[in-house]
Amino acid sequence: MRDSLFISIPRVTVKSSHLTYVSAGLVGTVAAIHLCTDWNPLGRCFVFWKQLRGQNKRLSCSDNVNDGIQGYTDLHSQDAETRTANYKSLVNAYYDLATVFYEWGWGPSFHFHSTFPFESFSEGTRRHEYQLAAKLNVTHQGHVLDVGCGIGGPMRNIARFLNCKVTGVTLNPYQVDRGNEITIKDLTVAEKCDIVQGDFMDLPFEKEIFSGAYAIEATCHAPDRVACYKQVFDCLKPGSNFVLYEWCMTDKYDPDNKDHQFMKKKIEIGNGLPDITTTKECYKAMEEAGFDMIEAYDYADGYEDKGLAKPWMTPLMPSWNPLSQRFQFNWLGAIITNVAIHTMEFLWIAPKGTVSTQIALQEGAFALRDAGAAKIFSTAYFMVGRKPLK
Repeated sequence: MRDSLFISIPRVTVKSSHLTYVSAGLVGTVAAIHLCTDWNPLGRCFVFWKQLRGQNKRLSCSDNVNDGIQGYTDLHSQDAETRTANYKSLVNAYYDLATVFYEWGWGPSFHFHSTFPFESFSEGTRRHEYQLAAKLNVTHQGHVLDVGCGIGGPMRNIARFLNCKVTGVTLNPYQVDRGNEITIKDLTVAEKCDIVQGDFMDLPFEKEIFSGAYAIEATCHAPDRVACYKQVFDCLKPGSNFVLYEWCMTDKYDPDNKDHQFMKKKIEIGNGLPDITTTKECYKAMEEAGFDMIEAYDYADGYEDKGLAKPWMTPLMPSWNPLSQRFQFNWLGAIITNVAIHTMEFLWIAPKGTVSTQIALQEGAFALRDAGAAKIFSTAYFMVGRKPLK
């Protein structure tokens, strides 16, 4: 009778040879990805760890990450007018906190794009940038301005594509240092590219010195589109083009729809935006700044709508491939990612506040994905404006 109270559990024996095969398989898979693709998982993870370790020392928004994310969150608890008035603090704090995660998960080009079936992710990234560069109409003797350049991924690609000089400007001091650090080591562009610290609401350049200018998902941080575009207008030579991908709410956005309001707000919090404007307002702002409009359309309405390309939000969609960056967006990957960052923060590998930063970025990513799927938001409203000849 007593024996019936016990459950017999079969003994599982794992041979050491099986563990060896599994370990060898994992090492071999990582090595193959590292050597045969441009994903570079080992290099990215090392850079991510190195940057997290030194993050507190290089912040310009506060003394440490925890105070930085708290101050950023407090700003976003204010109304749009207050956020707009404090856009410098808001945007600088965001990129102080987010740049490390962006470079680790995204690479050096901080922007979205569609991807054709025959393209790798990095090939799609470059095509997206080259499409924009092709509209600049500059020669190899030209000098182009990258407005809101991040750490300079597009700047370096476009400099190689056009074989011309490109100067980038960003508000965040860490991005200036990190971008120039990468550029100096790249001999193909070291003499063509540089990044300076500055505010695109008050550009630190003389008038009419650039042959062209572009912005890739950057001027969405501007508190006033007309004033921002006018700054670029003043720096361009007559006849030069300003080409940009803009973040906008589309015509399908309903400001009275609570679900739409929720997604918009989460995008703003998770991406350092004072307020998101509409496609019509951006077009009108370009005209008011003085540009003759050459073309304007939502790039996402083309190949993506026809099912000929993976949509721009694909990197934010869940995948069960453990070797994919998208694995973190399924329920298991999200848990693993959050546990890993909690552990790193607990062990002081990552500074305090890293977990809160990751949560804000993750929620912003989910909102981007959902708003893109609902067609109420686009990261690729494409505009080409030309400064009139005198």
